[in-house]
Amino acid sequence: MSLQRYVCGVCSNINGVYNRTFPDQPPTLFDFTGNVSALGEAANVTTEVLKIDYNDEVEIRFQGTNFGAAENHPMHLHGYSFYVVGIGDGNFSETDISKYNTVNPPYVNTVRLPKNGWAAIRFKADNPGVWFMHCHLERHSSWGMDAVLIVRDGKKKPQKVRPPPKDMPPCSVSSS
Repeated sequence: MSLQRYVCGVCSNINGVYNRTFPDQPPTLFDFTGNVSALGEAANVTTEVLKIDYNDEVEIRFQGTNFGAAENHPMHLHGYSFYVVGIGDGNFSETDISKYNTVNPPYVNTVRLPKNGWAAIRFKADNPGVWFMHCHLERHSSWGMDAVLIVRDGKKKPQKVRPPPKDMPPCSVSSS
């Protein structure tokens, strides 16, 4: 039984719900913290999930932008605590990796993404399931500052998502 089935028994039968193109990097690179007024729309509106293998070591880099009113964003990941290995001002650069704190990084479930800055987190994907990652400012989540992570099952029974209870009502699909 697929992990997606646990979310909704008919998910695999709904066309166009999930794309399989979760990006590894921004589709367009630009000065995220500079003048972005001429760039138009801040993000594409899509439904995409990031699928992660069980026990993968994951690094996620958040980049603050100047779209709208730039501000701090409390980024939260359900189902996990993670290590904050780096936080900085401006645009993230590969040279920032050498400044990561890998000796005693904070272990939290929410990280402050600085205004016009970046934050990098790491965690081991050892909790299979479907997990919501979002800005804790509720309005921002409605603007698309969120994502869904699916951590696939491991090989052993304790590394798998438990099946739904037998008395769980099936999902339904609206015809509207």
